This record gives sequence, C-alpha cells and structure tokens, in this order.
Amino acid sequence: MENSAPVFVPEDGSESVAKYLQTRQALVLEEKQHRSDDEFRRTLTPLGQKACAIVSRLREEERKAVWSKSNNENLLDGETELYPGMMFMLAKERMESTKLWRIATKMPKGALLHAHMGALVDLDWLFRQTLAMEGMCFYASQPLLDEKSRQNASVRFKFSKSPPPLGSPSIWSPEYVPETLIPAKVAADTFPDGGREGILAWLKDRTSIVASESIEHHLGVDAIWRKLNDAFAILASIIYHEPILRPFVRKFLSALAEDGVRWVELRDAFASPFRREGQEVPDEDYNEMIRIIGEEIERFKDTEEGKGFWGARIIWTALRHLPSEAIIKSMEHCISAKRAYPHLIAGFDLVGQEDLGKPHKDLISELLWFRQRCTEEGLEIPFFFHAGECLGDGDSTDGNLFDAVLLGTRRIGHGFSLYKHPTLIEMVKERKILIESCPISNEVLRLTSTILAHPLPSLLARGVSASLSNDDPALLGQGTSGMSHDFWSALQAWENLGLAGLGSLAENSVRWAIYEDQTDDEWRRDIEDGYLGSGIRAARMKEWRASWEEFCQWIVNEFGS
Repeated sequence: MENSAPVFVPEDGSESVAKYLQTRQALVLEEKQHRSDDEFRRTLTPLGQKACAIVSRLREEERKAVWSKSNNENLLDGETELYPGMMFMLAKERMESTKLWRIATKMPKGALLHAHMGALVDLDWLFRQTLAMEGMCFYASQPLLDEKSRQNASVRFKFSKSPPPLGSPSIWSPEYVPETLIPAKVAADTFPDGGREGILAWLKDRTSIVASESIEHHLGVDAIWRKLNDAFAILASIIYHEPILRPFVRKFLSALAEDGVRWVELRDAFASPFRREGQEVPDEDYNEMIRIIGEEIERFKDTEEGKGFWGARIIWTALRHLPSEAIIKSMEHCISAKRAYPHLIAGFDLVGQEDLGKPHKDLISELLWFRQRCTEEGLEIPFFFHAGECLGDGDSTDGNLFDAVLLGTRRIGHGFSLYKHPTLIEMVKERKILIESCPISNEVLRLTSTILAHPLPSLLARGVSASLSNDDPALLGQGTSGMSHDFWSALQAWENLGLAGLGSLAENSVRWAIYEDQTDDEWRRDIEDGYLGSGIRAARMKEWRASWEEFCQWIVNEFGS
C-alpha cells in the first residue's frame, strides 16, 4: 500500500485562520447590535466597563469553582450534583453563598413592576402575627383529622368578636362541625403534630410551593396552579383585615427597600371581603383598603429606612376564571377606587392561570365596556395584561398575546410564549411595550425546568425591552420580598447578559414604571424621551443611574484586586 501524502493543517496563526476569525467576530458584533441592551452597553462609563469586566471574571471563576462537575467528583450518597443553571430550589442555598449573590443583593434594582401583593411577605412572620391576634379565628370545610384531610380541606381565617366558647369540638377531631369558627390561638395550641410550631410549618406548606413540587414537571402546570390558587385564598383571608394589612404593607416595603427597590407596582384581585379593625361586617367596596395601603406607603417613605423610596401604585386585577358578572363587578370596584384615590390606582389586568381561565378574546365585550366607562368618567386606567404565560403554540392561551397587543397593553406580564411570534415581536418593539419577565416564577410553575432554557435571552437578542420581577416570592421559594434571586439567576445563567445586561433590565424597570397618569401618547413619548425628558420619569432614571455608578464603584473597590 502506497504511503499517502501528508495532510496539510493550517497553523493557528495563518492568514486564512486569522481572516476567518475576523469575519466571525464581525458577525457576532453585528448580531449584538440588535440587542435591546446595546445602547446601555455603548453608554457605559469607564467605571461601569471595569465593573462589568470584574463581574464577568467572578462569574467564570464561580462557574468553575462552585458549579463545575469537577467539583462534585466525590459526591456522598444523597448529595446533589451541581451545575450552572440547575433548578432554583436545588441551587438556592449554594447560590446565597457566592460572591455573585453579594453583588445581586447590592444591585440597585430600580422598580418592581410585576408582583402580587398577597405573595410579598415572609410567611413565617405573617402566620405568627395571625395566630397572636385577638379575635382571629380559623375554620375548615371538614374535620382536619389526619394528614390527608389537612392537605385537601379548604381552610381560611376570619375575624370574629364572639368566637365559640372554650370547650367547643376541636377542629382536629371528628366532632368538628364544618365552617365553625375556632379561635386561631386554640387551633394552634392544639395542633396534633407539634402544637404552635407544628401548625406554622403546616400553614407554610399549604401556602407555598415546596422544593419537591417545583421539580415534579411530569405532573404538569395545572396541579401546581391549584395549590397556588388555594394559597392566595388562604392568605387573602388574613391580609384583608386592617390590623394585619397595615404591618403587612410596612413589612414588605421595608424588605423591598433593603433589596435596592425604589418603586413597586402591586397587583391584587381584591376578591376577598375586607374588614376594618374591630369590624365583623365587611366593607361593600375596597376604597378603605386602598386608602389604608396608600397611608402606609406614605408613612414608610417618612421613615429612615424608607428614605429614598419613591413609592408604590396598584394595578387592579380581576380573576379571569370568574363569571362575567363578577368580572364586571370587579371592574366597577376598580373605577370606584380610581375616583376616590386616582394617585394609587394605576392600571387594570386579568390574572389567574391562563390555560384554565377565560382567554382575552372571550372577554372582549367586558374589556371594551370597561375602557368606555373609563373614557366617559375621564379616568386613565390603562391595561397591563398578563399574556403568554404558557407552553402553548397557537392555542387560546397563547393567543392572549394578540389580544393584549391589540387592546393597547402598555406592558406584558411574563410574555413567555412571545418568542414564537415574529410579527408580534415587531409590534411590541414598535409600540414600546415592555415584557415583565419573572424567570424563577416561570421555572417553579413548570414552564421550564431550568433558567438556561428560558426564552428571555431570545427576546433580548431580538431587541425586545424587558425588566425582571419576582411575581410571587413568598409562595415560590425565594422567601423574601426582594428580587435578588431573580437577578442572580439571570446573571449566572446567561453569558450574553452580564452585569451590563442586568443593568439595562433594571434601568428599563425605572423607564416603564407608572409614576403618574398619562394618556397613551404622553406615555409613549415619555418612554421614548427617557433621560432626555423633563418629568418624573427622566428624573428617576437619572437618580437610578447615579446609584448604578455608585454600585459599580463598590464592585471595583470590593473585588477589583
């Protein structure tokens, strides 16, 4: 057999290889110019550029030292193999020990634009407050005899001036009569599995998604949504009581301010009866509840810890699964609250699991009626719709994105399925619609098994503007009102994001916040003007940018060496 001629392999430094690499780099840079965070990156100061480089280095170091498989070669039985982008619930403890976590907690977050009020506070604190309150009672749809009944029964809290006398049948016994009020203190002290501490653990389990549930993707999204809906109902039966509501608002505002949040927009369905302090009969509307929330916001701003906190407004929400009459009633309550407290009511939305609730197209009559009523009364209550929080492609839930855009939504909550719609993507960009992305929520509620597969990077690469939010942090495992877990997850997961991309997302939250009532034209013009505007938005964007520079200086001082 004849010897074959030697194969020629170009050297790495050859002209052909160099030319190819140059072409490749030009293509990469050309693509990055289409990103929504391109302008933010181009306008970074030298200090900002240095901080971003430091964070990129730290990220790579921690990828190898904290999350690398080589770090897990000698795993013990029962230990979990770690990797960048592993499921949030499994990564949380390790996450909070990293340098990137310190950076995420220090980051000036700007505004929290997508958060449901009932899920914004530490559950342990809330239930301890509830069990200690005079007159607070507990009841269930059946005797809570064993673990199965305690898991499946409907349970709620309610204030009463005259609870049953001591000696009434225990709620944990077969003699309990369903729906009978039991003093919450008595129910806690007689809990059969550990007394007061035991009932606290049980209540937290009933009202939050535990780690095992967050990774059981084979059970689908419906199962986990059922638990989430029940959790909101239990929490609302507590929070919709003035003596709890006031400290509850102060508690989550304090946690947000500590986490670097300057502004928050609260979504709430106002679907449970609200009772004023000492009153058993609930109010007919929610105007007093709105007034109390506003009062506590102003009180917090006057405190030392609230110094520099810009404030909060409310996006009124209606539950999409309710009958038309109930949705109309909710809309009427919204209009009433807007008339009474226009500075607090900022917008309107539909909430609840999109897959099982009515799609937007089945509620067009109600939504157009609401918009007409607002026009007649001279009220500015724009739409900020949840849409595309689903896995579908072309089904009725996925179709909510089309209606949200056509109905003039100013932002889209989640928009998880938007990446499948090229025409809608262009319309969203043209109309300056922001995506309120909630990566951890999307993972825990089983839309994706890892943040590495989340569609937000695809939208950012196409030039879609977005911000990060935490959605339901008390219920989804974050254990805090703040946004640091979502910020850390995005920073660690996505190579193309980096600190600069994270800064752009935070800046967007300030840019797209609803500080004041504006017409659609005023809103869009203000968004486009950004820093160059002359109103509240521009002033707060400049204030945020100053805090960003201070943050970058801290990074350089802390990690530069």
